[in-house]
Amino acid sequence: MQLFEPEEVIVERGSEASAIYRNLRNALPHIPFRIVDAVSTENGRIDFSAFSFGDAKKRLFLTRHKGEFLKKCPGSDGQVCCNYFVINFASNCPMDCSYCYLQEYLADNPELKVFSNVDDLLTEADELLTKHRRFFFRIGTGEITDSLALDPYIGFAREIVPFFAEQPNVLLELKTKSDCVEGLLVLDPKDRVVVSWSMNPQRVIDLDEHGTASLSERLLAARRCQDKGYRLAFHFDPIVEYPNWESDYKEMLDQTFSSVDWRRIAWLSMGVLRDTPSLKRIIRDRFPRTQLLTGEQVLCPDGKLRYFQPMRVDIYRKMLRWIRRAAPTVKVYLCMESKEVWEQVFGFAPSCEKELGNQMAPSL
Repeated sequence: MQLFEPEEVIVERGSEASAIYRNLRNALPHIPFRIVDAVSTENGRIDFSAFSFGDAKKRLFLTRHKGEFLKKCPGSDGQVCCNYFVINFASNCPMDCSYCYLQEYLADNPELKVFSNVDDLLTEADELLTKHRRFFFRIGTGEITDSLALDPYIGFAREIVPFFAEQPNVLLELKTKSDCVEGLLVLDPKDRVVVSWSMNPQRVIDLDEHGTASLSERLLAARRCQDKGYRLAFHFDPIVEYPNWESDYKEMLDQTFSSVDWRRIAWLSMGVLRDTPSLKRIIRDRFPRTQLLTGEQVLCPDGKLRYFQPMRVDIYRKMLRWIRRAAPTVKVYLCMESKEVWEQVFGFAPSCEKELGNQMAPSL
């Protein structure tokens, strides 16, 4: 993939002493850096709301995070929750997938932002994990950014992987659509770090996952990580329905399982394309050539648009059948789906989020 480079790095005063700042300086000596007091609409300071969503991605803003880093995944009302926790070390993504919910979620706060105070993040994580040693945590970093797309510049992985590799009650998940894994290959995950990829057929990648790694690049990166001791995960999400989708997705699954050892896969997830009425309007405006919106969707109780339930069940059943042929016992779950859909696909639904979280716990 072609590596993203920002046009400018804007540094909020006070972040210059951080490891992230030093990493950026070393990696981007040819890019202009600018020190500012704050992002504000007052006194002539930078106002990122003046930029479009796409333009805001072209600059990288480094600042301290003022709130809590760790939080429970928000999930979706009425859907089964997978008991996941997230670390927001950055906001927005240098890639530009047409279906990305960040276009709506970050519409009023679109700057591509990285937080400099990693020490505070690790202190917070240490307090949580130490206080609840009997509880197993799955913690991911890819909720409102890609976990690795900026790693060649910010070196975030080498700042956090050694810490999480030593924790007895956690798996850290780094989720990406990139192939930026070089920083991981020199680290020892000690079976506590999962590197995962969002997966789609190359046709969907070409049409709707702009600036991301190709399918073959993702699988090569996955193999390299697996060879260095990392557990893997794959997220078939969003699954897009279109004419002959079955052959494309089956071929993608065949490529995936022929590239890696499925016995070292921590989990797989499935989820269909979902959006909201307002996000749908944004997609049409920013990506008029997309074919994502040709399938008929219905409004669900959580306010999201999805394919009709019988169609979703059919898609999941087919995907699960193809997965099971190659990986009979790999852990599979549905993302943001109802108990009814779970029961029709798997024959059961987790009774609570804790049960599902425990099912995802590793056998070490």
